[in-house]
Amino acid sequence: MATPKKKISKSRRNMRRFAAGNKLAAPTIVTCPACSEPTRPHRVCACGNYAGKQVKAPKAKKTDLAAN
Repeated sequence: MATPKKKISKSRRNMRRFAAGNKLAAPTIVTCPACSEPTRPHRVCACGNYAGKQVKAPKAKKTDLAAN
């Protein structure tokens, strides 16, 4: 069996793994039917909807207290 003569560094190993043809795919994005916000699939949206149902209270918008 062939044995490497020298250790391949982590940097060289990663450069080979993620060379031109092996790039990671962009994440899939879907739009929420309730609020039209882009979200990841199979996750609860910021508005609290999942699969067309309200499953939790929507997140409160952060207000800038310094502006008051």
